[in-house]
Amino acid sequence: MLRFQPKNPDYRATAIHTFEQQRAMKTLGISIARLEPGEVDLAMDYRVDLTQQHGFVHAGIITAGLDTACGIAAFTLMPAATGILTVEFKTNLLAPARGERFAFRATVVKPGRTLTVCEARAYATHDGVETLIATMSGTLMALAAREGAAKDRARAPA
Repeated sequence: MLRFQPKNPDYRATAIHTFEQQRAMKTLGISIARLEPGEVDLAMDYRVDLTQQHGFVHAGIITAGLDTACGIAAFTLMPAATGILTVEFKTNLLAPARGERFAFRATVVKPGRTLTVCEARAYATHDGVETLIATMSGTLMALAAREGAAKDRARAPA
């Protein structure tokens, strides 16, 4: 696996702060389990309120975890004062999302000044066995910091 050098020496604190600003991740109970330059592992416990009609965690929830994992992995390689935004992804759902705990592991495939390509995998742990349940390939865009961004967040409906 490639080893990347972050452009921001404070990448860890910056990535954690960015992740913690995502209210959706708090709502879903997703947390950072591991963070390295160009890599992240996110974790989520099973919750019945995140399931679809058959009792499996909803594909949209799995996709959200994968997308965020790709975004944080890419973000660890961005310069300071840069944001990140997903511009494209493709998800393959390989098995029902059945388990007690879920992991979303992403790595950067190709970092770029503007676009970064990532791959991610989602795993479900059920009865002590980890199963690959989904994969994602995503493209993320670096966003230059905007002066009014904090005001925009403050104005967003809560």
